[in-house]
Amino acid sequence: MPAEDDRTVTGQPTVRDAISAPDAQGRPRRVTRRFPLFTRDTARPEGGGRAAPGDAPAPARQWPVLVVLSAVALGLLLTALDVFRYGTLLIGLALLGGAALRWVLPGVGMLAVRSRFTDIVTYGVLGLAIVLLAMTVQPNPWLSIPFLKDVLHFTLTK
Repeated sequence: MPAEDDRTVTGQPTVRDAISAPDAQGRPRRVTRRFPLFTRDTARPEGGGRAAPGDAPAPARQWPVLVVLSAVALGLLLTALDVFRYGTLLIGLALLGGAALRWVLPGVGMLAVRSRFTDIVTYGVLGLAIVLLAMTVQPNPWLSIPFLKDVLHFTLTK
């Protein structure tokens, strides 16, 4: 718990910046809201609280991550059972669903790993890439990217 003089006017906890020049008492003058160099704890991601009340059973409190992980597990099972296109498509859609859950819900439990923006971008880009790759799988691709063959030819030949 920071001392009373280590709080800003808004009541947000602050930390003395160890790099700034010290005052007469030997304490750094500048105050920052960033974590010091050696942190004892890290901040929980925005939206990282429980997705259900605390008295609910553990699976109910973490239902968003369980939904995404269940869909990914089903996609991996389909892929292992030689239904590659549908399995990878399901994995990509599960990640896109995780991005949508992270965007819409205020609390998503363990689905929140970083900041809301970073999680949405990460889940969305990876999910979209997996969906596009699943749609371009040979033989008989559902999606044809015309310049992909030229890019591969350019990068793999001398």
